[in-house]
Amino acid sequence: MQTGDSGCDFPERIFPKAPIDLVVEPFKRFMHIEAAGGIVLLAAAALSMALANSPLADGFASFWETELVIGLGSFHLAHSLRHWINDGLMVIFFFVVGLEVKRELVMGELTDLRKAALPMAAALGGMLAPAGIYLAMQYGKAGAHGWGIPMATDIAFVVGCLTLLGPRVPSGLRIMMLSLAIADDIGAILVIAIGYTDHLSLAYLVAAFAGICLMVVFFRLGIRSVATYVVLMVVVWFFFHQSGIHATLAGVIFGLLTPSRAPVSKGVLGEMVQKASAVVQGCGVNLPEQRFRRLRQMEIALRKSISPMERFENKLHPWVAFVIMPLFALANAGITVHADSFSHPVALAVAIALLAGKPAGIFIFSWLAVKAGLARLPAGVGWKAIFAGGLLAGIGFTMALFIAGLAVKGELLEAAKLGVIIGSAASAVAGMVMLALIFPRRKAQGAA
Repeated sequence: MQTGDSGCDFPERIFPKAPIDLVVEPFKRFMHIEAAGGIVLLAAAALSMALANSPLADGFASFWETELVIGLGSFHLAHSLRHWINDGLMVIFFFVVGLEVKRELVMGELTDLRKAALPMAAALGGMLAPAGIYLAMQYGKAGAHGWGIPMATDIAFVVGCLTLLGPRVPSGLRIMMLSLAIADDIGAILVIAIGYTDHLSLAYLVAAFAGICLMVVFFRLGIRSVATYVVLMVVVWFFFHQSGIHATLAGVIFGLLTPSRAPVSKGVLGEMVQKASAVVQGCGVNLPEQRFRRLRQMEIALRKSISPMERFENKLHPWVAFVIMPLFALANAGITVHADSFSHPVALAVAIALLAGKPAGIFIFSWLAVKAGLARLPAGVGWKAIFAGGLLAGIGFTMALFIAGLAVKGELLEAAKLGVIIGSAASAVAGMVMLALIFPRRKAQGAA
């Protein structure tokens, strides 16, 4: 359906409508809603908690401890389902995080130092203040090692909350919050690498970096076989897994190394489109084999006109949002809640650090950056909105639960998870209410 005279409009449908589309298309529409990933993640977490506090609790807990063995001949890896999700599938999540970080560094808000200064300063404050509050409450106690738990922000839930608020939220605040979350992810990755690596195997670590160097050489040589890189990534992941550094960091490195430039330039693609148009019209092609060869070249040119970074990010994002993260929530958010669980010192420390530390740190460091002349506030965004955005940043969920699993064990882990859930929920409600009061709907409609 064409809507203008620009010549750039494409038909809404290429293939004829099939009966299966009646089932598939509603799911496609849902998956393209920005808040959909957060909705599915929230539902998975709620289901996990409900099952963990039901008569099915024992069976639910033992299911995630089921051993899954992957091996060939005498070599095998045997771990629980939860371990395979946390150390295996989550590598894909961190791969997408690495792709998002690279996109922001190459073509996003973090390319301009002036624009990047505010979200980077805010992210730094949003990590240091919660960690400081947590340590102040847990200093000298068994849970002190969990200082990294309240430092992270869950970008999926933040995007979901901003989407639910609609157009009333200024675009400047949206961009800042997304950039802040990306910078926060970088900080969380460093925390995992530095703060939660107990032992190192130098031999495996050297082997892992040798594999990474080989990957860079392949990129330089122009090798474009996806299967080659997948095999190499699996090998490097194994070396990281055995080295003592958390294996998910391999995913971040893979994302940062992924090329951001398309192999086929726009000029070359334009020439191929013109030639393909002539082929379709029957010009200069006498044999079916020639027509197939020319159209096949066009197909390859179209695929190669998209950068690997963009291709993988778009292909993997639905799998991460609707499969991997919900599975992670199901496996890790299930905690048994008792009457005295809410007063546990670790739960209180995590919840308070998220709810109070995040907005305080983001507000203070943003104010310092602006007053020092290093940054400026986005258009239409005042200090109240910065504080409200800081409240939303207190939604730590996915990354916070992940770090909790590395930092503490047993009863402390259960308490930390409860603190993450309470602090994240309270931050979401407080942030959305404050933003709704700052930016009333009637003003947004009037501006529109």
